[in-house]
Amino acid sequence: MSKSLCKKYTVQQVSRLFLLIALAWCSRFFVMPAMAQATQKPPLHGKHWMAITGKPLAATAGAIVFQKGGNAVDAACAMLAATCTMWDVLSWGGETQALIYNPKTKKVIAINALGVAPTGATAGFFKKQGYNFPPEYGPLAAVTPGTPGGLCLMLANYGKLSLKEVLEPAMQMAAGYPIDAQTANSIERGKERIKQWPYSKKVFLTHEGEKREAPEAGELFVQKDLLATLTKMVEAEQEALRKKKSRKEAIMAAYDRFYKGDIAQEFVRGSKEQGGLITMQDLAQWKPVEEEPLSVNYKGIDVYKLQSWTQGPALLQSLNILENFDLKKMGYNSAEYINTVYQTMSLAFADRDFYYGDPAFVQTPIQGLLSKTYGKQRAALINANHNVANVLPGDPYPYENKTNPYKNLLEQRALLTDTTKGKTPADFVPKHDAVPGLGFLPGFSDMAMNAAQEDSLYQDRLWRGTTSVEAADEEGWVVSITPSGGWLPACIAGNTGIGMSQRMQSFVLDSILSPFNVVEPGKRPRVTLTPSMALKDGKPFLSFAVQGGDTQDQNLLQFFLNMVEFDMTVQQASEAANINSNQLWLSLGGTKLDDRKPKPGSILIGRTTSETVQAALKKMGYIIALGNRTSGPINAIYFDQKHKTLWGGSSNNGEDYGIGW
Repeated sequence: MSKSLCKKYTVQQVSRLFLLIALAWCSRFFVMPAMAQATQKPPLHGKHWMAITGKPLAATAGAIVFQKGGNAVDAACAMLAATCTMWDVLSWGGETQALIYNPKTKKVIAINALGVAPTGATAGFFKKQGYNFPPEYGPLAAVTPGTPGGLCLMLANYGKLSLKEVLEPAMQMAAGYPIDAQTANSIERGKERIKQWPYSKKVFLTHEGEKREAPEAGELFVQKDLLATLTKMVEAEQEALRKKKSRKEAIMAAYDRFYKGDIAQEFVRGSKEQGGLITMQDLAQWKPVEEEPLSVNYKGIDVYKLQSWTQGPALLQSLNILENFDLKKMGYNSAEYINTVYQTMSLAFADRDFYYGDPAFVQTPIQGLLSKTYGKQRAALINANHNVANVLPGDPYPYENKTNPYKNLLEQRALLTDTTKGKTPADFVPKHDAVPGLGFLPGFSDMAMNAAQEDSLYQDRLWRGTTSVEAADEEGWVVSITPSGGWLPACIAGNTGIGMSQRMQSFVLDSILSPFNVVEPGKRPRVTLTPSMALKDGKPFLSFAVQGGDTQDQNLLQFFLNMVEFDMTVQQASEAANINSNQLWLSLGGTKLDDRKPKPGSILIGRTTSETVQAALKKMGYIIALGNRTSGPINAIYFDQKHKTLWGGSSNNGEDYGIGW
């Protein structure tokens, strides 16, 4: 080494320089373990409890209820109530889907609190009005509200606290909370639609007639009508308690007031005034349902999902397919791995698009779809060298020793699939990478922003949102919820303050698209909403969920594989770059068939993906789009059975936030 170099640097600095050179050289040959990967957000750690959801204030609501002595069910219900009150891409008139682990029975319970199509909601009704799918917005988009009933059912059966105690944070927020920029700007962007509905205009446009008619970020947002509705529910509970009713009976008295009493009357009146179909009988007859979840075992881990009225079984089907491959050997997000996962999802979603629906109306072939043998047969269809664009639903009926009654429909349906390469922007930005009202995150080129705007409608349909709620406690209760519906711009039903659901749009009007999901009164639509839970050796292993429409089970599948196959921590797995496929029929939005058709080979990958991998994917027939953050946003809890502690993960892709203790 030269004398001049020695004079310039100290011995310690030179030693450090040589060490860095050595590490850089070694990194050419050795892959750093997952534990060494840096994350933008720290993992959460807790001994007593964990509360994670889509808004910081809502996570605080969960923490408040835990501090009151509530269990994970109480806290989850408090977070659910708070997120609805904050319009976190949902409201009180939406739907709730949940998985609950009961430590007393050591069983996973499924909660189905999805509303149903109202009286008069038939395929013929919508076709006469010129629709190819039920509408996206307004009173005719609404199924019956499910979240109030689902919350009451979960709280009554598995919580510890009163409804009054659990709703207190949400009621304080309804009385006035400082609104966040994302929600405030969503109101401003949707104000022209909001003006169509008088009760929505009254609530949301707090500065009507001014240049900005929505609330400003940080402004106290007051919802007097919603506060009155929640107060009525609590009054019904407290009156029942004064009459010496049990805790459970008192909570269900609040339920009855919502679905059969004066709240229901005003909801129906307000809905009908604005052109809606929901009747008092529809509300009174609807009930949340406690069900058996579906599950498959992947390498010793039991993974649980809701039944086929959700898209959840698509993740289970994907795991059955993927266990036929050595994913770890392929390497995380290698071209071979991405190609295998993409085609796996194409196969699972092709089945989802045709065979899933409300099993209370038509028995779905779910036993065949989740058969390991069927999974192996589907795995054999994956092309290792090129994406298969013309993926069609399979035939699971032989795996139930039955004959497929829909073979003629499958043949007709094949003609609908568009196998041409659709236009996908080279640099689009997923919805959750956008900063509402402020453009896009730093680092995006003008081309990227223009491309994003050109394709914004399609991406909005693909990602159309919800939130997620994750909670766990030291007693062993675990809750995973994916609630949704009534997102902005929402139509509020009368003077209830309740935003109506928009879930009707997930029905189809023709059997050729899906004989299981044609709209009928009293029927639940097949939804994208899909909480997840996993047990290992009979004990909680993971509780995880994500928002994002048709991308939900895509992101959750990869999150699970990140942990199980690639040894990532829960926070690393939450932030790790995923791929998203557009090779599926969209479940939300659009008024024409072409709006929802699959885009074969269209793929979103992380912006940091190497040029070598990108080139390999293009050679395989993929049309690539790049995103800055492609991780979810996923919320999850990992159960460290060795140390008897909780690890929380919350993606860096959104406002999601957690608190542990």
